[in-house]
Amino acid sequence: MDGLIVVDKPQGLSSMDVVRRVRRAAARGAGVKRIKCGHAGTLDPLATGVVVCGVGRATKRMAEVMGRTKVYEAGVDLSAFTATDDAEAPPEVVHVESPPTRQQVEAACAGFIGEIEQVPPAYSAVHVDGQRAYKLARQGEDVQLEARTVRIDAVELLDYAWPHATLRLTTGKGVYIRSVARDLGEALGTGGFLTSLRRTAVGGFTLAQARPIERFNEPITQADLLALD
Repeated sequence: MDGLIVVDKPQGLSSMDVVRRVRRAAARGAGVKRIKCGHAGTLDPLATGVVVCGVGRATKRMAEVMGRTKVYEAGVDLSAFTATDDAEAPPEVVHVESPPTRQQVEAACAGFIGEIEQVPPAYSAVHVDGQRAYKLARQGEDVQLEARTVRIDAVELLDYAWPHATLRLTTGKGVYIRSVARDLGEALGTGGFLTSLRRTAVGGFTLAQARPIERFNEPITQADLLALD
């Protein structure tokens, strides 16, 4: 059994939780005890949407899929910052005398398009001296991460009613949307943290092809898998 399957990851599961469920369903469908399975790009447990999984020999091409363009819809609260840059930590409210206009938010969003330098969130899986940054941050250590060059192709403001903004972002690999939310707030002189995130596409793989997680309570077979172009 070899190929790809697109999963609509629900909130609360990690990408590896998704892989485990796909692996079990594929092994049952193939009539074997274990089968290779991997994913093409991590989504945080609080995020939802497209996770592309490879089964069998397709796992060798996950890095290729991971490098494809991704599309996200993100909710951002501009009234506060948080330690995690998302809603997992308590908000630290920022006093804003005059909330930015829609035009000001759109102009700030435009500043993130292109190749930019981005500092990952302190609570991220980036390695620091052999340890994950989030583990050090949870131990109370002051985590200082270096900026990395990432590519953002488009940032569209879908909706805005202070302090909430909804964005659609088209990105290359390695972009932290939590960092975009934080940095957008800094650019506007407000707060900024991610309240919701949904990945709608990885390359040509979209939510239209995605299977709900409940599907993997039952076996999957070769007929359920997609070929990698």
